[in-house]
Amino acid sequence: MADGYAVRRSSIREYLAAEHMHALNVPTARSLSLVFTDRVVVREERELGAVVARIAPSWVRFGSFELPASRADHATTQKLADYVIRYHYPDITHNPYIQLLERAVTNTARMVARWQCVGFCHGVMNTDNMSILGLTIDYGPFAFLDAYDPDFVCNHSDYSGRYAFNEQPRVALWNLTRLAAPLAALINRSTDSSESETVNVITDALNAFGPQFSAEYARVMCRKFGLFGEARDDDVDAVVQPFLDLLAEAGTDYTYAMRTLCSVPEALSSNTLDAVVDGLALRSQNIACDVTAWKRRMSEYFTTVYGPRLKMENADDVGAMMKRENPNFVLRNWVAQDIIERADKGDHA
Repeated sequence: MADGYAVRRSSIREYLAAEHMHALNVPTARSLSLVFTDRVVVREERELGAVVARIAPSWVRFGSFELPASRADHATTQKLADYVIRYHYPDITHNPYIQLLERAVTNTARMVARWQCVGFCHGVMNTDNMSILGLTIDYGPFAFLDAYDPDFVCNHSDYSGRYAFNEQPRVALWNLTRLAAPLAALINRSTDSSESETVNVITDALNAFGPQFSAEYARVMCRKFGLFGEARDDDVDAVVQPFLDLLAEAGTDYTYAMRTLCSVPEALSSNTLDAVVDGLALRSQNIACDVTAWKRRMSEYFTTVYGPRLKMENADDVGAMMKRENPNFVLRNWVAQDIIERADKGDHA
């Protein structure tokens, strides 16, 4: 798939984002090629164009089902659903349309959970930008968190904050609800179910989103925190969330903070924790935060919450293992912009 009449700026961002997300182990479409053209494309200003060739097992989207359903064209909706099942879920043998919805719920929950773990904000989560396979597609005004801010909005035209970072799981579930609507008629007809029975089975499928999202989020975040053994039910609430709350209070750089966690096990054993906490404070942006009090509470968190939980793991070289889970680099907006400006000057390396 390729974007015609795209500008170089957005095309470079899309090309880089897909490959970076793949490297971060987030389900995504991939970038095959990027070709610059001399065609002038008018967006906010006149810019030169480019074409990004993207690859994915399928480009069927939630919105692909909504279009024929909006015209009461159930035959086309069924053909599309049968196509997806035949080529992407051939193991589905009974109750195919409810299972198709269940697979979409599972894959979308896992994808969005990984977004939250790496600090990725998509920016335009409408149903036409949601893959039926649970892949990240259509990288528009995306951004990775700098300062950890759950309310961060990366799309300058999203005035209401509909697609804010912390709203992404809720929006994903809303989109799945929109997908369920066109599938409802197919489920009803294929199972001879009453309308109320169809509603119940769809509700059960959608209700699975929350637990599946939470399970994947806990699995990935626990690994980022060095908790590689059997997870405890309260690890997210008792260990992960208090750290994130401290980051939000001070506006601490998320990627830097998560990478810094990798050095905490050694710092706890070598009495060098103060230097680690000082480093976190230096990468914090909220000037209204009482830094002295914040540093004290961060140190207390490490010594009374995180450290004792980490000791339960009995893992050797846990810091090195954590580095495989916490990237030192993400595709920040300023990095992408630097590459764009170099490309504009003819540096395509």
